[in-house]
Amino acid sequence: MGKVIDAHVHCSDKRKDDGLRGYARLNGLRYDLEELLEKMLEHGVAGGLLLSPPMTGGAPLPNEEVLALCERSRGLLFPVFTVEPDKAALRDALRLADGQRGVVKGFKVWLGYRRVYASDPVYSPLYDYAEEHGLPVLFHTGDTATSDGSLAHAHPLTLDEVANRRPGLKVVICHMGNPWVLDTAELLYKHRNVFADMSGLVVGGGAYAREYSRTIARRISEAVYYAGGADKIFFGTDYPVETHESGLALASMLKVAQADRERILWRNASRVFGI
Repeated sequence: MGKVIDAHVHCSDKRKDDGLRGYARLNGLRYDLEELLEKMLEHGVAGGLLLSPPMTGGAPLPNEEVLALCERSRGLLFPVFTVEPDKAALRDALRLADGQRGVVKGFKVWLGYRRVYASDPVYSPLYDYAEEHGLPVLFHTGDTATSDGSLAHAHPLTLDEVANRRPGLKVVICHMGNPWVLDTAELLYKHRNVFADMSGLVVGGGAYAREYSRTIARRISEAVYYAGGADKIFFGTDYPVETHESGLALASMLKVAQADRERILWRNASRVFGI
């Protein structure tokens, strides 16, 4: 399939309290750093953005550990720092990022898992810093992995207000806002500063797995048509939630021109994240 950049992966290496280990078992994955790097090389993934997985109890893997894993990745992984809606935690994340300028590629906000909207003033220092340094902010959107998540807070249209107020902020809608993919398409069309990743959309198997993959591929393709192009969508797996095989198979099913497929697979991420 050619060159690939994975704009959304998780890993805590061998920590047993990683909340994504259930997905790893479902997908038959060992889920450690060495396996991740092996899978990337096997599938032609030239680089990946490493995000904190949720740990038992709901807290993210500390950003310091994300940074350390990237340093062990032989140049394949680049850190994205998770930011909690807490003044002290936010201050610590920005201080750590400031000491790693040029290394940190963006920030992640867990909408839906925290009952705080993206437009809440608590995030203002984050947005100020991200705008100043040209760093994208990734937002979890759409379905939540836990039944107690808040879909009201995770709906992609909640990002419209942020994009309106801050046209210089690079906003990334994770998971295409699934199941609200067309709403995400509207945001891509409306705002020059809004992007989306197609990570974590094919999970596990089941009786309708093939039909579901076709449905998701069609929806993403329709989002490309609606937005008028594919220059704002990134490929991602959400490893270990989705396997590289499943993610790349989904990308191959998109009804788009080969040039647009290349944009999605790596060119867009290379441009926006500087990888």
